[in-house]
Parts: sequence; structure tokens; C-alpha cells
Amino acid sequence: MGQKLLFLALGALFGFLLSRAGATEPELVARLFLFENLHLLWVIASAVAVGAVGVALMRRTGLRAVGKSEPIRFESKPYVRTLMLGSLVFGAGWGLTGGCPGTVMAMLGEGKLYVLPIIAGLLTGTWLFGLWSSRSHQSS
Repeated sequence: MGQKLLFLALGALFGFLLSRAGATEPELVARLFLFENLHLLWVIASAVAVGAVGVALMRRTGLRAVGKSEPIRFESKPYVRTLMLGSLVFGAGWGLTGGCPGTVMAMLGEGKLYVLPIIAGLLTGTWLFGLWSSRSHQSS
């Protein structure tokens, strides 16, 4: 139970930071994609830099996962051709809706109910991918 509360608190903190950074404002996202306002680009670049430093520190120190005894492992994954199509669909969805999965949940937390159809689309797309993936694994 304590671990779930920790993750809930971290998720709430993440949503709060997304909100404070302006990532929950579709107008700001649109202005980013039109190269009119690069504020969110610097937010994303900062997150990448912090993440890179964090991963490097985890690798160097052998940090262990929360609630587990084994060290966190960073394994390379093979290139999957369908990732290119998935990336394009993700980008198109982000551009059309003004939100990605993380920011949409933060928008919902802010009470922006217009994101409910977007969340329905995210869930439907995830379900369809799971269905397609399970069928393609069964046939191989």
C-alpha cells in the first residue's frame, strides 16, 4: 500500500509540474508546433537532460528499484519497424489534440473535461494495439 501511495504522489507531482510548465495548455502546444513559442521545447529538453543524468547516475551507482532487491537494468531493445508508424500516429495525435497521454491526464486533473474524448481515443488505440499485437504473436 505504501508503494502505491508513493507512486500516486509521484504521479501527482509529475502532473503538477506539467501544469506549471504550461504543457497542459493546448494553445501553447500549438504554438510550439508552429515554432511561434519554444517554451515547451526547453521544458522537454530540460527533462531529457535531467533524465540522462539520472540514468547515468543509476547505472553508475547500481541503484535498486523501489520495493525490489535487484539493481535497475538497462537493456537494449531491438529496432522494431512499426515504431516509425507509431511515432507518426503519436505525433499526429499530439498535434491534433494538443495533448499527449501524460499531459491529457494532467488536464483531466485540472478539470478540463474536454479531454474525455481524447482519453477514450487513447484507451481505444491502446486496446487495438494490444489486440493486433496478441494476434500477430499468435500467428508467428
